[in-house]
Amino acid sequence: MNGGSLLPLAVVLSSLLPGLVIFALREEQHRLRIALNLAGAVIKLLLVGAMLVGVAFGLEFRFSLPLLPGAPLLLHADALSLLFVALSSVLWLATTVYAIGYLEGSPLRSRFFGFFSLCVSATVGLALAGNLVSFLLFYELLTLATFPLVVHRGTSGSLRAGRVYLAYTLGGGVLLLAGVALLHGLAGSPSFQAGGYLGGQLAQHGTLLRVAFVLLIGGLGVKAALIPLHGWLPRAMVAPVPVSALLHAVAVVKAGAFGIVRVVYDVFGAETLIRLDLMQPLLWLAAATILYGSLRALQQQELKKRLAYSTISQVSYITLGVALLGPLAAVGGLVHLVHQGLMKVTLFYCAGNFTETLGVHRVQEMDGIGRRMPLTMTAFSIGALGMIGVPPIAGFVSKWYLGLGALEVGQDWVLLVLLGSALLNAAYFLPLLWRGWFAAPADWRHGRWAEERFETHWMLLLPTLFTALLSLLVGLLAGTAISPLGWSRLIVDREFAL
Repeated sequence: MNGGSLLPLAVVLSSLLPGLVIFALREEQHRLRIALNLAGAVIKLLLVGAMLVGVAFGLEFRFSLPLLPGAPLLLHADALSLLFVALSSVLWLATTVYAIGYLEGSPLRSRFFGFFSLCVSATVGLALAGNLVSFLLFYELLTLATFPLVVHRGTSGSLRAGRVYLAYTLGGGVLLLAGVALLHGLAGSPSFQAGGYLGGQLAQHGTLLRVAFVLLIGGLGVKAALIPLHGWLPRAMVAPVPVSALLHAVAVVKAGAFGIVRVVYDVFGAETLIRLDLMQPLLWLAAATILYGSLRALQQQELKKRLAYSTISQVSYITLGVALLGPLAAVGGLVHLVHQGLMKVTLFYCAGNFTETLGVHRVQEMDGIGRRMPLTMTAFSIGALGMIGVPPIAGFVSKWYLGLGALEVGQDWVLLVLLGSALLNAAYFLPLLWRGWFAAPADWRHGRWAEERFETHWMLLLPTLFTALLSLLVGLLAGTAISPLGWSRLIVDREFAL
């Protein structure tokens, strides 16, 4: 075992170890808790940066530990895993800063930040998992780590939401476990492979492979919020804003979408799935979820719930790109994993800023808010326009490649889904921008806002502006090799058998 083989393990431990220490801290040990949080986040970023450079030049980082017969605990850093790990690491640092400011003076901060760190450890662990058994282990750890964050406030509403969240995610975990066990019985649990490893089982076990695929997609579809498995997500909005940002942009929904990518390309493989006639139903399901989420978002008057249903729609773009089974569509789906994360975390930061500074929770309360909080409203505008698909923001790049990918494989009807979703996105985001920038608040003339602090706390504002700027830059610099789009092309060229 060399130093390089320990890097994937070190990435997981860089948040796990600080999190375990934070649990033991007293509430008044504020500075030490902040130092541990930020040190872990910065160390993780440095480690991930080193692996990104190494993988770009063809190096391999692999850590293995005996776990089950024929199924070791395997952490493997390939280009696909590092796309997700890099997103998680960058947004963990930003969300840590945001959470420190957001929870200032709140009780139970050691408990919150301890589980916060465990959540990120589970997320990067499942991203780096090199086989299905390792993925399943971290996938279930993610459920256990996020549940205390959802119920953190301890109110009756948050406890009800937590029970719903646990019922959905544990049920999904049972489906995933059944699928993994079935495939382990058929073919063992080898490492993920480009093109999959089940082609040899097709002739003899075609029906069982179909059953396994349905079980796996069902289990992963809970966290990915595919309909009708999405019901937990809007209810989980009772959680603190930093938790909502994690659920929607970094951890839970992305874990489900990332798992679908792994199952399609590295377990079954495109050729096997085509022969099993399984991809068209997945494509229809993704398209239906995109339109359903957009329609439900349009009906919501509570800002966080509108963003929650938007997530249900937007994350399904990843599944749509995967299910099209074409190179350009795969690039679009993969890059949207990053682009949606940056834009959605920005929108949730903004929603938190509006709530914490002005007590704004509902759409009709946003009138004139851009005059009082112009920087936050500018960030919100970037995120919203990017979700609609306005160039040159990140969301446009994703949807462009998805549209080209649909044409490439002859699924022209997908363009109508993309267009319909864009129009619905505009219908539920543009009124918010109009209210924020152009509508006058009812009490503006009475001077209530003028007497209060301009904008918001810097620890809430800085992460918001940072992720908004990234949402713009990754779109402007999409043509460069170091952009998320350039890395997604590398993944498709190097690792997907398309």
